[in-house]
Amino acid sequence: MTSGISRRAFLIAALGAPSLVAASHRERELCGVRFRELRGVGKSAARRYLVIHGDEFTARDVLTAHLQATDGFGLVVTGKTRHVTVRGLELDPNRMYSRIGAEASLRKLNPEAPDSRILATLGWLDRRREKLLRRLTPGEGGRLFALHNNRNYSIQDEIAASDAVALNEPDKPRHFFLCTDPRDFSILKGSPYNAVLQTKAEPDDGSMSRLAARRGFRYVNLECAIDDFEGQMARVRWLETHLA
Repeated sequence: MTSGISRRAFLIAALGAPSLVAASHRERELCGVRFRELRGVGKSAARRYLVIHGDEFTARDVLTAHLQATDGFGLVVTGKTRHVTVRGLELDPNRMYSRIGAEASLRKLNPEAPDSRILATLGWLDRRREKLLRRLTPGEGGRLFALHNNRNYSIQDEIAASDAVALNEPDKPRHFFLCTDPRDFSILKGSPYNAVLQTKAEPDDGSMSRLAARRGFRYVNLECAIDDFEGQMARVRWLETHLA
């Protein structure tokens, strides 16, 4: 494991101290969620990045470091908890990309909330969702790359829902790529790392992978164990080197 101090030391050694402040940062509220915008060294619309859970601090650190030296645009949630509060109700932000997913999350996390309040919040989200999705949808031929961390979740939890699986690191089941494009999977399965392919848009659970499959843009999600900065950064760099 890597401590906060050693992680910062790693960043400085790998990237050089001046580059750590090179990317532009601005905060923006989308769908009631506060995000920090990260802009890389270029202005490409083809590469988009996302960290959606505030308690996944390793993913946040990796993406912040990565965008110091590469092209693209990223959104990083500014909170420190897994769930966000939208109009006074708790919501999993990784389930808000559809009304169906948002409703399931709101009802699960707010069992005492009256139906009228749930429906009012859903309507509020419906009027704002597309603005968020426009920020995340890549340009033609591009891809959205999301970084996640986990504590008790692994590739085994996704095998039943997957079209294809590459268990290249069976001893590291908590580290894996999930993609929605078969062409991307054909490259990822040849990597040293675990990967799964999921092309189905249904059932709609409000997740980004289902949305990407439904709308037809390329999406890659990297899951890594929390606090493995070096391991997650190595996988990010492999993907960026091998996947256009």
